[in-house]
Amino acid sequence: MLNAPAPPRLLLVEDDRRMAGVLQELLADEGYLVEWARDGQEGLHLGLSRAYDVIVLDRRLPAIEGLDLLRRLRGRGVTTAALVLTARGTVADRVEGLDAGAEDYLTKPFDAEELLARLRALRRRHREQADQLPIGRRWLDATTRQVHGQSGDVVALSDRECALLRTLAARPHQVFSRDDLRTLVFDAAENPGVVDTYVHYLRRKLGRPVVRTVRGLGYQLGSA
Repeated sequence: MLNAPAPPRLLLVEDDRRMAGVLQELLADEGYLVEWARDGQEGLHLGLSRAYDVIVLDRRLPAIEGLDLLRRLRGRGVTTAALVLTARGTVADRVEGLDAGAEDYLTKPFDAEELLARLRALRRRHREQADQLPIGRRWLDATTRQVHGQSGDVVALSDRECALLRTLAARPHQVFSRDDLRTLVFDAAENPGVVDTYVHYLRRKLGRPVVRTVRGLGYQLGSA
């Protein structure tokens, strides 16, 4: 029996404690699992070390300015959809934000329903783009749960095998610990061995190189 879908994970980078509290309550009511970073440095650490469905960030942040933070994430291969939420709202500001890698830009004060609608649209577009991911010389179609080869060969995956491979493929440069993968793909309450079991299943179907073991750290997308 499959587990219920996990709530969408959102990284909120906002230094104003009052605003952060308002946003956390609003987003939690919408069903998001929110992690709050109080400055750009903490936002960079979380953005590089954890997987999120969407990022909401301010521009005027301590330690690392918001757009500099976004540029650093993009430069390290983080493709998570991002919405800049800031008081800086001139046309030049919006253009600068979009050029830095943001998918959307909303100015404060904002309408709560508009913010939630924009986040839904971002997640929808991001899911559509993430349905097809390169796996070495092959590619994963997450919609059909199939891996396609250049010669036309097709390998069918189970729901869990597909979810694990998709998680690895979405962040090909990241090394995921077993605990990370157990939380993101399976269920934190499950036996830790479930990750090794499904890595074995993927390797049996797609070849051992498809998942790389990083000794002492965990797993990373390999080649296929």
